[in-house]
Amino acid sequence: MSDSILGAAPARAPDTWSVGDITLTSRFLLGTAGYPSPQVLREAIAASGTQVVTVGLKRQLAPANTGGDNGFVEIIRAALKEQGARLLPNTAGCTTAREAVQLAHMARELYDTPWVKLEVVGDDYTLQPDPQELVEAARQLAKDGFTVFPYCTDDLVTCKRLLDAGCPLLMPWGAPIGSGQGLVNPFALRLLRERLPGVVLIVDAGIGAPSHAAQAMEMGYDAVLLNSAVSQSPDPVRMAGAFRQAIEAGRAAHLAGVMARQDFAVATTPVTGNPFLLG
Repeated sequence: MSDSILGAAPARAPDTWSVGDITLTSRFLLGTAGYPSPQVLREAIAASGTQVVTVGLKRQLAPANTGGDNGFVEIIRAALKEQGARLLPNTAGCTTAREAVQLAHMARELYDTPWVKLEVVGDDYTLQPDPQELVEAARQLAKDGFTVFPYCTDDLVTCKRLLDAGCPLLMPWGAPIGSGQGLVNPFALRLLRERLPGVVLIVDAGIGAPSHAAQAMEMGYDAVLLNSAVSQSPDPVRMAGAFRQAIEAGRAAHLAGVMARQDFAVATTPVTGNPFLLG
């Protein structure tokens, strides 16, 4: 049938979200560590459609002979320019508030951005954030004019304290960094979404498959940040595209409304009255 019979589909306003005065359309934030080559990284960024790319400042400052990724810097900058994306430096590897604050100031000078992904590790095994040091660093950086993206756990009280410290959004983990376990505590993540309805929430860390990202978006989270699930895939470029589609599908499902779960069967086609036969 033609559109003249069915009628054209109604136009929808762009599905955007914001960080401060910056409006974004992509809900996929992508990390840049561990890719097999600069070219693969560049193609993965393009396939993801991301508008925010994260980079570890400690890794970029490390000399090449100590495992630094200085060779990737120009590729990242070129990819950002091609897509009009923004850089989000992070303080990965910091263990104290003081260290994180110092690194954030270096990032602002080097990359000319007030955005910083704040990481303050409190446990070497799980890489779990240290809530006390994290809140202290967030409070200081907010006073210093930074837009702080705090990587935190799914603890509601810690999240509230980070908001009180001046963070405009929160980035609770789905699972420990690089574990690929997905959303290990969906109850806590749902509780955060319900209790903080007006806050931008981004699931960060632990996502291993596109289905995990779709699940987070179906819950009503605003975006997903991941790295290893793409960079460690045998085909990072294809995997970046798969995550892009999963995030878009999960967001669409949330907007459409996911049906309520039932503990019992419900007939899809209810039948009333007497059965009848078609002759």
